[in-house]
Amino acid sequence: LKVIWYVLTTGCRWHDVPPEMGRSGETARTRLIDWQDAGVWDRLHLDMLRLLRRDGELERETAIVDAVLVRAHGAGDKSGPSPVDRGKPGRKYTFAVNRQGVPEAVRVSGANVGDHHEILPLVKEKLPAIPGRPGRPKQTPDVLIADAGYDGESTRHALRCLGIEPRIRKKAGAHGSGLGKIRWVVERTIGWVKGLRRMRISYDRLTATIEAFATLAMTVINFRIWHHDLRPVN
Repeated sequence: LKVIWYVLTTGCRWHDVPPEMGRSGETARTRLIDWQDAGVWDRLHLDMLRLLRRDGELERETAIVDAVLVRAHGAGDKSGPSPVDRGKPGRKYTFAVNRQGVPEAVRVSGANVGDHHEILPLVKEKLPAIPGRPGRPKQTPDVLIADAGYDGESTRHALRCLGIEPRIRKKAGAHGSGLGKIRWVVERTIGWVKGLRRMRISYDRLTATIEAFATLAMTVINFRIWHHDLRPVN
């Protein structure tokens, strides 16, 4: 686990892990994949969300969605030509956070996949039902806020069918919707995630390692919020 943490925070490649860490990078990489396949990282993420909800630090009525593109060194799974990096291989991480900036879900895709294609799978497949308070665990938000890249009547209709009210800035609409005053929260969270250097440039080629690091990054951010090392929005 120490080596996995080292790679996540420093961004170094597996074969560059220094011998004084006590385990080789390849051994740690194998453990990362094994634990991903066993669902360990997903359970750890859910446990952290459960703690935040139990302590009243996880409002679930609103979800705010945005994405970040990173270079995928050597391409591999879930990569595609980046529209912002001269067509070089890249990955897109689409995050859903709540109003406080707590990351609840992430979906990984190629950098060339349109934002509007990601929002429904993110909501339907990735947002977890989180226990920790009396009553039935809540899975989907009441309101979803996103930028114009996610706009589309079919998307709006599908969200409403799920009982979610879309507040998505229209592509052709004028600025001044006021949603930017709320959306900045997800941008700040993405900044926190990119503080973990492995999330700035992706050297991994397999889906298991890519998704494991993405989930682990959310867990680290949520632990820091819970431990009051990071300040959520009240």
